[in-house]
Amino acid sequence: VDYIVMTSVDRDDIPDGGASHFATTVELLKIKKPELLVECLVSDFRGDLNSVEVLATSGLDVYAHNVETVERLQKFVRDPKAGYQQSLSTLAHAKKCKPGLYTKTSIMLGLGETDDEVIQAMKDLRAIDVDVVTFGQYLRPTDNHLSVVNYVRPEKFDYFREVGEDLGFKYVASGPMVRSSYKAGEFYLEHMIKKERVANNDELLP
Repeated sequence: VDYIVMTSVDRDDIPDGGASHFATTVELLKIKKPELLVECLVSDFRGDLNSVEVLATSGLDVYAHNVETVERLQKFVRDPKAGYQQSLSTLAHAKKCKPGLYTKTSIMLGLGETDDEVIQAMKDLRAIDVDVVTFGQYLRPTDNHLSVVNYVRPEKFDYFREVGEDLGFKYVASGPMVRSSYKAGEFYLEHMIKKERVANNDELLP
């Protein structure tokens, strides 16, 4: 195993949202196998930046938190305790705490968003130096969940990937069946991170 993704349900019942548990797990994994790459897909910790810092400085390689949808649709799609700006603040703070940390997020399409709104979300993410974004088709899990407004054509996913790459994301995964964590994306990220770190080490050599 060379790349691990950890996630959990929201732990709002714990004062730090579970950040210290995530951090300890990362630290123990790194002790066992220092070259292991670890990604954590976490909540917004209710906007608690101290919790963000605990995890970001644990030795983690990829800090992932999903903004889920464009700004206008947040109140319809996400829990009322969450929010677009709150999510951006956690991603920005993770990078601030550890500048070499990779940050990643995911957006679901098919909820009624416009092209301009998706592109603005990408611009907002790049403004805080998010490295990786993924786009996938929203699928309704049960009758109690939001209905699908539209099924996005593969050509539109390709378009958003091209826009994202032009905006400077290091990696954009965009397709109907893409999810925030999946094998092809992990494989690409693993090799990208290792390649960049080798290059950075070479630059430091006399």
